[in-house]
Amino acid sequence: MRAELAFDARAVLGEGPLWNTREKRLYWVDIDPGLIHVFDPVSGADKTVAMGRMVGCLAFCRSGGLLAAGAGGVFELESLDQPARLIANPFEYDPQIRFNDGKVDPKGRFWAGTYHMLRVAHRAALYCLEPNRSLRTVLVGLTNSNGLGWSPDGTVFYHIDTPTLEVSAFDFDAETGQIADRRCVVRFSGDDGRPDGLAVDAEGRLWIAQFDGGRVSCWDPKSGRRREVVELPCARVTSCAFGGPMLDELYITTARKGLDESRLRAEPAAGGLFVVRPGVCGTPGFWFNDR
Repeated sequence: MRAELAFDARAVLGEGPLWNTREKRLYWVDIDPGLIHVFDPVSGADKTVAMGRMVGCLAFCRSGGLLAAGAGGVFELESLDQPARLIANPFEYDPQIRFNDGKVDPKGRFWAGTYHMLRVAHRAALYCLEPNRSLRTVLVGLTNSNGLGWSPDGTVFYHIDTPTLEVSAFDFDAETGQIADRRCVVRFSGDDGRPDGLAVDAEGRLWIAQFDGGRVSCWDPKSGRRREVVELPCARVTSCAFGGPMLDELYITTARKGLDESRLRAEPAAGGLFVVRPGVCGTPGFWFNDR
């Protein structure tokens, strides 16, 4: 399969695609300039809002607001027109750490991991923001906390720490939000890029963006085998999410950060937002339980 360019954004570091089922629009971010994008697939229009700080991921709130996690912690926005309010900053001691990827679990908790911008190993962690806005640490000793998601039945949690080249699975207790029994379900060689963001489809398969691999690959976590490949015309593929009215469209973000002029000439669509119909549907995303 080949993805088509949906919007020529030329993002520095496009990431965090998230489909809004109420608005029928795709939210996504450009991390380094701190931009929140809202893409309307019907009109093709893409609106941007500046956060004033790096933003790694977003989450929708049941109240209608928005969570944004990035440099400086986790913030809450009542709307895109309102200023952000800080909820939690677990790395106030080190301004080189920022939040990276994140998602909401089936019970409305917001999970988000971190990344050290100087690439110091084992300084990152995975956190969980409870509905009461308390923040707890879930995993420590990570280096680049990235893609995460849950199985359709909500019993398995998936997580990527990119430098390990592995996708880890954990038993997940939805009532308590606890994880246990870590094991590797997908392992990459590193020859075709590194695993970045991921999405889970309705059949329980994992769609994984391969940074510097120019593709999104689909894997069966039970067998560890690759099932499908979506090719893109640029190497730095960062994340993906199911969207569209039927959740049968896979939106894919990319980056142009770190590419020299010759690479940019060879990959003019780098930093664009792409879409493909992979022949399978996703599951509706969850919303932060703030009420």
